[in-house]
Amino acid sequence: MPKYEGIVAPYAETPLDDEQIGEDIYLNIINQSHKYIYIFTPYLIIDTDLMNALILAAKRGVDVRIIIPGIPDKKIVYTLTESYLELLIKGGVKIYKYTPGFIHSKVFIADDHIATVGTINLDYRSLYLHFECGLYLENVKCIQQIKEDALETMEQSHLVTKEEATPRFFKSVWQGILRLFAPLL
Repeated sequence: MPKYEGIVAPYAETPLDDEQIGEDIYLNIINQSHKYIYIFTPYLIIDTDLMNALILAAKRGVDVRIIIPGIPDKKIVYTLTESYLELLIKGGVKIYKYTPGFIHSKVFIADDHIATVGTINLDYRSLYLHFECGLYLENVKCIQQIKEDALETMEQSHLVTKEEATPRFFKSVWQGILRLFAPLL
C-alpha cells in the first residue's frame, strides 16, 4: 500500500450553512502563520475579523503580503478594494498590485506547509452569499510550487506605498459610501 503524506481536503462554502467555512479556513491560516502568509485575491472587501487578523499577524512579525490586480475588471469594486489598502499598510501588511493586468487567483500560502486554492474571493459575496469551493493543502509537495508562483508574481508586481494608498478627500468620501453597499458589490 502506498504511503501518503500531508492533507488534501476539498471544502465548500454555501449560504445554506450555519458556518462560514471559507472564512474560517482563511482566518485559521492567518492566525496560525508564524513566518509568512501570501495571499492572492482579485477582490479585497473584508470584514473587521479579517482586517484585524491580517494586521495582528503583521504586528506579531509575520510577513503578510496580499497581491491584488493592477488593472481592475470592475472599477467600482476596485475602488472599494483600494479603500482597505491604507489601513492594511499602516498595520504592516504589504500590498502588491500585479502590474501586467488582472489577477483572478484565490490563494493563501503560509510557512511552506499550508495553503488553500479555490474560488472564494476575499469579499462579502463569496464568503457569505455564493456557492464556492476550495482545496485545503497541508504538508504536501505542491505547496513549494505555489510559493514559487507567488514569488514570481510579486516580482511582476508593484509594492504599494502608504502615500499611494492614502486617498484624496473626495475619493475617500466615495470609498466610504461604497463601503455602505459593499455586500451588494
